[in-house]
Formats: sequence, C-alpha cells, structure tokens
Amino acid sequence: MSYWALLWQFRFFNLGLSIWVFVAAFLLDDLRYYVYHRIAHRVRWVWAEHVNHHSSQHYNLSTALRQSWTGLFTFTFILQAPLVLLGFHPAVIAFAFGFNLVWQFWIHTETIGKMWGWFEFIFNRPSHHRVHHATNPRYLDANFAGTLIIWDRMFGTFVEELESDRPRYGIVKNIGTFNLLKVAFHEWIGMFKDTLMPGLTLSQRLNYLVQPPGWSHDGSRDTSETLKAAYVRRNPGEAGKPGLPMAGAEPAE
Repeated sequence: MSYWALLWQFRFFNLGLSIWVFVAAFLLDDLRYYVYHRIAHRVRWVWAEHVNHHSSQHYNLSTALRQSWTGLFTFTFILQAPLVLLGFHPAVIAFAFGFNLVWQFWIHTETIGKMWGWFEFIFNRPSHHRVHHATNPRYLDANFAGTLIIWDRMFGTFVEELESDRPRYGIVKNIGTFNLLKVAFHEWIGMFKDTLMPGLTLSQRLNYLVQPPGWSHDGSRDTSETLKAAYVRRNPGEAGKPGLPMAGAEPAE
C-alpha cells in the first residue's frame, strides 16, 4: 500500500469518501481484477506467480489460500495506479481490494451447486469458479471474474459449468509434489530455463516470457488453444460451443 500513498501525492482529483465513491471504487477495482486475472492466464511471466493457486488437484476452501509468493515481481500492481491518480483514496482502494479477496474465498467449494438465476448472472459463484479452476479443454481460460461475473459475459470469456463435463482440477501438466518451494517457483524456473536455451533468437527468448503458457518456439508444446482444437477434432459435435473453437479453426501461431 506504500506505493499507493506515494501516488496519492500526484492525484488529479480527490473524490472523498462518500458511499458512491466506494461503489465506483468497487466496480473499477473489480474490472481491474478481471484484467489482471486474464493477463495472469495469458502471459507466462504473470502465470509464473499465479500458477500455484491452480496447482491443487482438489477444490475446496484451502485452495483459496494457495496465494502467490512472487506477485510483486510481476509488477501487475501498477494496474491499480489509475484508481489512485483519479482520486480514489488508498483506504478506499484497500477496502475494495479486500472485499474482492474475501468474496473469492467462499466460492472455492464443490459443496454449493447452482444458485438463483439472477444471482448467477451477476455474481461470481462457486459453479463459475469451478470452471475457472478446471483443466477440461472447454473450461481453459474462462471465468476470470473476481466478484462480478458480468465482466466475463461482457468480454466473451464466460463458460457455464456442465453436468456432462465435470471439472477436473489442477494444471494441464500437474507437478506431482507437495514441496512448497517447487509449487511456488517451478514455473519461474521452467520459464528461465526456456529463455536460456541455446540457439534461440532474442525474439524467441522474449516470447517465452510474454506468450501464453505452453508456447514454444518450435510448436512442440500445447497451449490452451491447441488443447481446445485437439478436443474439437476428437469430438466434432462440440465444435463452436462456449469455450471451444469451430471445427477446422486453427490456433494462432
């Protein structure tokens, strides 16, 4: 929070502490979280700090406590800078951030099924977040919401949980260890090993940092796009359904 206090000195406005300021801060910070979370799954540098949250092959309240140790190194905290500069006091942002964090704790459960229709339409619910933690091809890179699922609905990343395709949890290639250090740092280590491989161009080395997880310079590994495309080839009747490409659609290089 110290950097918020530093930025506060350079604010353009001071919006005060009214209830409407808190509401606006909540909405903007929730959108900020959606943007961060989507980046975290699409940029390997940020995925390296986020992956330990997804590393459990079980889904319960303890999964919510698997938080990053290395988030500071990704510099994604700068996404909150515009809120401070626009005049939201650091204490207001801290409240909005804390509310978002607490909300996400209880949705890490398989105990609660589908809920009321209007509630499921607006808010991030356990069903929605089970999808987010699943490794089933249709569920990869979906439901990035913090508190409000409306962002996923607006930006085309919402996928409904299906009884016919129950979520399988973990990461695409599970690491098979309970060693805390390996869980926290395995992706950082793997990423830097890739960037230091001999014979790569500078562009290829940079792409191992900024391309989606699974990207490789020779196409030898799977990304979420190639996994989805392969699933559709095996199950052509699923083509074009939420979370899945149309038949014959080739993933981008």
